[in-house]
Amino acid sequence: MARTAESVNAVIKAYDVRGVVGEQIDEAFVRDVGAAFARLVRDEAGAARSVVIGHDMRDSSPALSRAFADGVTAQGLDVVHIGLASTDQLYFASGLLECPGAMFTASHNPAKYNGIKLCRAGAKPVGQDTGLATVKAELVEGVPEFDGPAGTVTSRDVLDEYVQFLRDLVDLSGIGSMKIAVDAGNGMGGHTVPAVFGPLPVTIEPLFFELDGSFPNHEANPLDPANLVDLQRFVVETGSAIGLAFDGDADRCFVVDEKGDPVSPSAVTCLVAERELAKEPGAVIIHNLITSRSVPELVTELGGTPVRTRVGHSFIKQQMADTGAIFGGEHSAHYYFRDFWGADSGMLAALHVLAAFGAQDRPLSEMMAAYETYSASGEINSTVDDAATRTEAVLAAFADRTSGIDRLDGVTVDLADGSWFNLRASNTEPLLRLNVEARTGADVDALSTEILGIVRAGLE
Repeated sequence: MARTAESVNAVIKAYDVRGVVGEQIDEAFVRDVGAAFARLVRDEAGAARSVVIGHDMRDSSPALSRAFADGVTAQGLDVVHIGLASTDQLYFASGLLECPGAMFTASHNPAKYNGIKLCRAGAKPVGQDTGLATVKAELVEGVPEFDGPAGTVTSRDVLDEYVQFLRDLVDLSGIGSMKIAVDAGNGMGGHTVPAVFGPLPVTIEPLFFELDGSFPNHEANPLDPANLVDLQRFVVETGSAIGLAFDGDADRCFVVDEKGDPVSPSAVTCLVAERELAKEPGAVIIHNLITSRSVPELVTELGGTPVRTRVGHSFIKQQMADTGAIFGGEHSAHYYFRDFWGADSGMLAALHVLAAFGAQDRPLSEMMAAYETYSASGEINSTVDDAATRTEAVLAAFADRTSGIDRLDGVTVDLADGSWFNLRASNTEPLLRLNVEARTGADVDALSTEILGIVRAGLE
């Protein structure tokens, strides 16, 4: 059936499909998305013969994933359904089976949402410019029917293969007895953590491991500091050496030290980059423009080649492919590995942190301090209707202190004192996002307050 462009545009975003179940997304809609996606991958070079599908623990996910499968098979392609999975487990299956994939999840979004992350064979991303625009156009025009035989649906459990693949990528032999607190946020970490960590000589202190798409304890978005509070307290209460928090679909991992203090994703990026460069000296390391300047500085110091990119997984993955980068990191705790088909895996990053930690005898806070060379604000959002005007007002106010400006993604301003900030307008919401970095926390606070005073002027 044909749909209005407005309704389709509201759901098909820059990188994925996402909306409110029953209002924006239902079984009929995702059936058509499945059909359009099947046509996309069936009719291009290296035509696909099957699609692998996985889903998270949301109540709506099983039915939506089955409807998507109906759309795929109606276009003559087969479906391999892996059932409950983390997003990186779906990427693994796409690489293992060498076929396109669809993961049903709304990641960290509230319970009323669901969505689809799509990829081509080998976990190659599908974004607005690499297929989603085509899918969107067919939904508006009406997806043509297929006059050939329908495909079939089979089930396959790939969890054990996923676990073994990850464990083969990281030398875990140095990990001794330690206590690890893990907050799964009622998301898919409760499914994958026991399988991956089970054989290790560690004690897992589980927090919110029950799979529950209503997220009864807190939002499954550890990027928001409010959602790390439970883990921070739990680490100290249990005397754990390290804390790990996963988001709803468990493709991102956040780290907390033994004191209950968060470790910045930029520091984790530095640690993993150092380990990967030790294996392949001179390799390319990708980092987005919001990561700390400590990342490119360390990579350069170690003889690697840092490559800066826009925010967003489709940009990172494309740069990974174009440059042959061995590893990439984002401020949002997405970590990308060449040996994992260039896709992101929070679990693989967690294993690297555990391996590095287990190979030395300092507390985690001391080990990570070497990578925390700057202070950062984290992402601060302001609701504005005129992001461009507010941004230009900030640029004007800082004109006499600016040493450099670039517009790779929003506007990044380097200041004469060595600090910097980035302002980016959201693609989907009336938000202006601010990130600030400076030498000290006091400098960060002062700079953030000054910028926000301009951005939010008259909004109180």
